[in-house]
Amino acid sequence: MDYLVVFKAAGLVGGLSFLMGSILALASIKLKIEVNPLVEKVLSVLPGSNCGACGKPGCEGAAEAIVAGEASYDACRAGGPEVAEAVARVLGIEAKVEENRVAPVLHCGLNRKEVAKKGFYNGVYDCLIAEQQTKGDLLCLYGCLGYGSCQKACPFNAITMDENNLPVFDLKKCTRCGVCVSTCPRGLIRFVPENARLVIKCSSKDRGKEVLSVCKKGCIACGICVKACSDGLSLVENIVVIDYEKNPDCPRGVEKCPTKCLLPYKA
Repeated sequence: MDYLVVFKAAGLVGGLSFLMGSILALASIKLKIEVNPLVEKVLSVLPGSNCGACGKPGCEGAAEAIVAGEASYDACRAGGPEVAEAVARVLGIEAKVEENRVAPVLHCGLNRKEVAKKGFYNGVYDCLIAEQQTKGDLLCLYGCLGYGSCQKACPFNAITMDENNLPVFDLKKCTRCGVCVSTCPRGLIRFVPENARLVIKCSSKDRGKEVLSVCKKGCIACGICVKACSDGLSLVENIVVIDYEKNPDCPRGVEKCPTKCLLPYKA
Protein backbone atom coordinates (compact mmCIF):
# COMPACT_ATOMS: atom_id res chain seq x y z
CA MET A 1 0.00 0.00 0.00
CA ASP A 2 1.27 3.49 -0.91
CA TYR A 3 0.91 5.28 2.44
CA LEU A 4 2.02 8.57 0.90
CA VAL A 5 -0.98 8.54 -1.44
CA VAL A 6 -3.30 7.73 1.48
CA PHE A 7 -1.89 10.58 3.57
CA LYS A 8 -2.22 13.00 0.67
CA ALA A 9 -5.84 11.97 0.07
CA ALA A 10 -6.66 12.29 3.77
CA GLY A 11 -4.99 15.68 3.89
CA LEU A 12 -6.91 16.83 0.82
CA VAL A 13 -10.24 15.68 2.30
CA GLY A 14 -9.44 17.29 5.63
CA GLY A 15 -8.44 20.53 3.94
CA LEU A 16 -11.62 20.61 1.86
CA SER A 17 -13.71 19.90 4.97
CA PHE A 18 -12.04 22.74 6.85
CA LEU A 19 -12.54 25.07 3.89
CA MET A 20 -16.23 24.18 3.50
CA GLY A 21 -16.78 24.51 7.24
CA SER A 22 -15.18 27.94 7.23
CA ILE A 23 -17.34 29.04 4.27
CA LEU A 24 -20.51 27.84 6.01
CA ALA A 25 -19.54 29.57 9.24
CA LEU A 26 -18.90 32.85 7.42
CA ALA A 27 -22.15 32.47 5.48
CA SER A 28 -24.13 31.89 8.65
CA ILE A 29 -22.72 35.11 10.09
CA LYS A 30 -23.27 37.14 6.93
CA LEU A 31 -26.73 35.75 6.23
CA LYS A 32 -27.94 35.73 9.81
CA ILE A 33 -31.40 37.25 10.09
CA GLU A 34 -31.71 39.58 13.03
CA VAL A 35 -34.88 38.89 15.00
CA ASN A 36 -36.76 41.91 16.24
CA PRO A 37 -36.70 41.69 20.06
CA LEU A 38 -40.28 42.97 20.13
CA VAL A 39 -41.36 40.07 17.94
CA GLU A 40 -39.77 37.67 20.42
CA LYS A 41 -41.57 39.36 23.32
CA VAL A 42 -44.94 39.15 21.55
CA LEU A 43 -44.26 35.54 20.61
CA SER A 44 -43.51 34.72 24.24
CA VAL A 45 -47.05 35.66 25.33
CA LEU A 46 -48.85 33.88 22.46
CA PRO A 47 -50.22 30.40 23.27
CA GLY A 48 -47.90 28.55 20.89
CA SER A 49 -50.70 26.39 19.51
CA ASN A 50 -49.86 27.34 15.89
CA CYS A 51 -53.51 26.72 15.00
CA GLY A 52 -53.51 29.20 12.11
CA ALA A 53 -56.87 30.68 13.10
CA CYS A 54 -55.39 34.18 12.82
CA GLY A 55 -54.62 33.55 9.15
CA LYS A 56 -50.86 33.60 9.69
CA PRO A 57 -48.36 30.73 9.44
CA GLY A 58 -48.23 29.88 13.13
CA CYS A 59 -47.65 32.01 16.20
CA GLU A 60 -44.32 33.34 14.94
CA GLY A 61 -45.97 34.62 11.79
CA ALA A 62 -48.70 36.19 13.93
CA ALA A 63 -46.13 37.90 16.16
CA GLU A 64 -44.29 39.32 13.15
CA ALA A 65 -47.55 40.59 11.64
CA ILE A 66 -48.66 42.19 14.91
CA VAL A 67 -45.36 44.02 15.37
CA ALA A 68 -45.35 45.12 11.72
CA GLY A 69 -48.85 46.55 12.12
CA GLU A 70 -50.29 44.07 9.65
CA ALA A 71 -52.45 42.43 12.31
CA SER A 72 -54.24 43.72 15.39
CA TYR A 73 -52.94 43.11 18.90
CA ASP A 74 -55.96 40.83 19.43
CA ALA A 75 -55.36 38.79 16.26
CA CYS A 76 -54.85 35.62 18.28
CA ARG A 77 -58.40 34.36 18.65
CA ALA A 78 -57.18 31.17 20.25
CA GLY A 79 -55.69 33.09 23.15
CA GLY A 80 -58.80 35.10 23.86
CA PRO A 81 -58.90 38.39 25.80
CA GLU A 82 -56.17 37.34 28.24
CA VAL A 83 -53.58 36.93 25.48
CA ALA A 84 -54.80 40.08 23.74
CA GLU A 85 -54.23 42.06 26.92
CA ALA A 86 -50.76 40.53 27.33
CA VAL A 87 -49.83 41.46 23.76
CA ALA A 88 -51.15 44.99 24.30
CA ARG A 89 -48.93 45.34 27.39
CA VAL A 90 -45.90 44.21 25.39
CA LEU A 91 -46.72 46.75 22.69
CA GLY A 92 -47.38 49.48 25.24
CA ILE A 93 -50.94 50.12 24.08
CA GLU A 94 -54.30 49.96 25.80
CA ALA A 95 -56.42 46.89 25.14
CA LYS A 96 -60.10 47.40 24.46
CA VAL A 97 -62.41 45.43 26.70
CA GLU A 98 -64.18 42.70 24.76
CA GLU A 99 -67.86 43.33 25.36
CA ASN A 100 -69.62 40.80 23.14
CA ARG A 101 -68.33 37.28 23.49
CA VAL A 102 -69.44 34.73 20.93
CA ALA A 103 -69.90 30.98 20.90
CA PRO A 104 -70.04 28.40 18.09
CA VAL A 105 -73.42 26.90 17.28
CA LEU A 106 -74.33 24.12 14.86
CA HIS A 107 -77.25 25.29 12.76
CA CYS A 108 -78.65 21.82 12.29
CA GLY A 109 -80.71 19.69 14.65
CA LEU A 110 -81.39 16.52 12.67
CA ASN A 111 -82.17 13.16 14.21
CA ARG A 112 -80.23 10.51 12.28
CA LYS A 113 -82.86 7.89 13.04
CA GLU A 114 -85.53 10.00 11.37
CA VAL A 115 -83.67 11.84 8.62
CA ALA A 116 -84.01 10.48 5.08
CA LYS A 117 -80.94 8.94 3.47
CA LYS A 118 -80.12 8.25 -0.14
CA GLY A 119 -77.93 5.24 0.62
CA PHE A 120 -74.97 4.07 2.64
CA TYR A 121 -71.82 6.15 2.52
CA ASN A 122 -68.72 3.99 2.33
CA GLY A 123 -66.11 6.61 1.54
CA VAL A 124 -63.51 8.44 3.61
CA TYR A 125 -64.99 9.69 6.88
CA ASP A 126 -64.22 13.31 6.18
CA CYS A 127 -66.91 15.93 5.65
CA LEU A 128 -65.09 17.86 2.92
CA ILE A 129 -64.24 14.72 0.93
CA ALA A 130 -67.78 13.37 1.32
CA GLU A 131 -69.26 16.71 0.22
CA GLN A 132 -67.03 16.85 -2.85
CA GLN A 133 -67.51 13.24 -3.90
CA THR A 134 -71.08 12.15 -3.14
CA LYS A 135 -72.61 14.84 -0.86
CA GLY A 136 -72.64 12.20 1.87
CA ASP A 137 -75.57 9.93 2.62
CA LEU A 138 -78.26 12.49 3.49
CA LEU A 139 -81.01 13.53 1.12
CA CYS A 140 -80.94 16.93 2.83
CA LEU A 141 -78.13 18.88 1.19
CA TYR A 142 -77.99 21.29 4.12
CA GLY A 143 -77.72 18.79 6.98
CA CYS A 144 -74.67 17.96 9.08
CA LEU A 145 -72.72 15.20 7.35
CA GLY A 146 -71.61 13.86 10.72
CA TYR A 147 -68.13 12.61 9.84
CA GLY A 148 -66.44 14.64 12.56
CA SER A 149 -64.08 16.85 10.55
CA CYS A 150 -64.74 19.74 12.93
CA GLN A 151 -63.85 17.54 15.89
CA LYS A 152 -60.61 16.41 14.27
CA ALA A 153 -59.68 19.95 13.25
CA CYS A 154 -60.25 21.56 16.66
CA PRO A 155 -56.79 22.37 18.09
CA PHE A 156 -58.12 22.43 21.66
CA ASN A 157 -60.20 19.22 21.87
CA ALA A 158 -63.29 21.32 22.52
CA ILE A 159 -65.63 19.28 20.29
CA THR A 160 -67.22 15.89 20.87
CA MET A 161 -69.78 14.10 18.70
CA ASP A 162 -73.14 13.13 20.21
CA GLU A 163 -75.35 10.12 19.50
CA ASN A 164 -76.58 11.81 16.31
CA ASN A 165 -73.01 12.44 15.13
CA LEU A 166 -73.55 16.16 15.69
CA PRO A 167 -70.77 18.27 17.23
CA VAL A 168 -71.10 19.42 20.83
CA PHE A 169 -68.96 22.35 21.93
CA ASP A 170 -67.23 22.55 25.29
CA LEU A 171 -67.17 26.31 25.81
CA LYS A 172 -64.70 26.00 28.69
CA LYS A 173 -62.13 24.58 26.27
CA CYS A 174 -63.28 26.50 23.19
CA THR A 175 -61.11 29.52 22.38
CA ARG A 176 -63.37 30.84 19.57
CA CYS A 177 -60.50 30.38 17.14
CA GLY A 178 -62.90 29.67 14.28
CA VAL A 179 -61.14 26.57 12.93
CA CYS A 180 -64.36 24.54 13.18
CA VAL A 181 -66.28 27.29 11.38
CA SER A 182 -63.90 27.26 8.42
CA THR A 183 -63.69 23.45 8.42
CA CYS A 184 -67.39 22.71 7.96
CA PRO A 185 -67.97 22.42 4.17
CA ARG A 186 -71.64 23.29 4.53
CA GLY A 187 -71.12 26.35 6.73
CA LEU A 188 -73.31 24.94 9.49
CA ILE A 189 -71.12 26.11 12.38
CA ARG A 190 -71.47 29.81 13.00
CA PHE A 191 -70.76 32.13 15.90
CA VAL A 192 -73.64 33.69 17.82
CA PRO A 193 -73.42 36.06 20.79
CA GLU A 194 -73.09 34.28 24.13
CA ASN A 195 -75.99 36.34 25.42
CA ALA A 196 -78.25 35.22 22.55
CA ARG A 197 -81.71 34.04 23.57
CA LEU A 198 -82.70 32.20 20.40
CA VAL A 199 -81.05 29.92 17.87
CA ILE A 200 -82.33 28.36 14.66
CA LYS A 201 -81.21 24.73 14.32
CA CYS A 202 -81.61 24.45 10.57
CA SER A 203 -79.92 25.84 7.45
CA SER A 204 -82.12 24.47 4.68
CA LYS A 205 -83.31 26.89 2.02
CA ASP A 206 -85.73 24.41 0.48
CA ARG A 207 -89.48 24.89 0.58
CA GLY A 208 -91.46 23.46 3.46
CA LYS A 209 -92.76 20.37 1.67
CA GLU A 210 -89.28 19.48 0.42
CA VAL A 211 -87.81 19.98 3.89
CA LEU A 212 -90.34 17.69 5.58
CA SER A 213 -89.76 15.00 2.98
CA VAL A 214 -86.16 14.60 4.15
CA CYS A 215 -86.07 15.91 7.74
CA LYS A 216 -88.73 16.31 10.41
CA LYS A 217 -86.62 18.85 12.33
CA GLY A 218 -86.14 21.40 9.54
CA CYS A 219 -87.51 24.90 9.15
CA ILE A 220 -90.55 24.85 6.86
CA ALA A 221 -90.72 28.65 6.55
CA CYS A 222 -94.25 28.75 7.96
CA GLY A 223 -93.61 32.16 9.48
CA ILE A 224 -95.41 31.43 12.77
CA CYS A 225 -92.42 32.52 14.85
CA VAL A 226 -91.97 35.69 12.78
CA LYS A 227 -95.59 36.63 13.41
CA ALA A 228 -95.32 35.75 17.09
CA CYS A 229 -92.28 38.01 17.61
CA SER A 230 -92.70 41.73 17.29
CA ASP A 231 -89.19 42.28 15.97
CA GLY A 232 -85.88 40.51 15.40
CA LEU A 233 -86.97 37.53 13.29
CA SER A 234 -87.45 37.39 9.55
CA LEU A 235 -87.78 34.87 6.73
CA VAL A 236 -85.02 34.97 4.15
CA GLU A 237 -84.83 32.32 1.41
CA ASN A 238 -87.18 29.97 3.27
CA ILE A 239 -85.22 30.05 6.51
CA VAL A 240 -85.70 32.00 9.74
CA VAL A 241 -82.99 34.60 10.30
CA ILE A 242 -82.35 35.97 13.78
CA ASP A 243 -81.17 39.56 14.13
CA TYR A 244 -78.73 39.20 17.02
CA GLU A 245 -78.23 42.95 17.26
CA LYS A 246 -81.85 43.16 18.37
CA ASN A 247 -81.41 39.87 20.29
CA PRO A 248 -85.09 38.88 20.28
CA ASP A 249 -86.68 36.64 22.84
CA CYS A 250 -89.75 34.84 21.56
CA PRO A 251 -91.08 32.12 23.89
CA ARG A 252 -94.37 32.05 22.00
CA GLY A 253 -92.54 31.53 18.71
CA VAL A 254 -90.50 28.71 20.26
CA GLU A 255 -93.68 27.14 21.62
CA LYS A 256 -95.56 27.40 18.32
CA CYS A 257 -92.71 26.21 16.03
CA PRO A 258 -94.17 23.02 14.46
CA THR A 259 -90.81 21.30 13.91
CA LYS A 260 -89.07 22.65 17.03
CA CYS A 261 -86.11 24.03 15.06
CA LEU A 262 -86.39 27.43 16.79
CA LEU A 263 -85.01 26.93 20.28
CA PRO A 264 -84.01 28.94 23.33
CA TYR A 265 -80.26 29.38 23.50
CA LYS A 266 -77.94 29.61 26.44
CA ALA A 267 -74.17 29.38 26.07
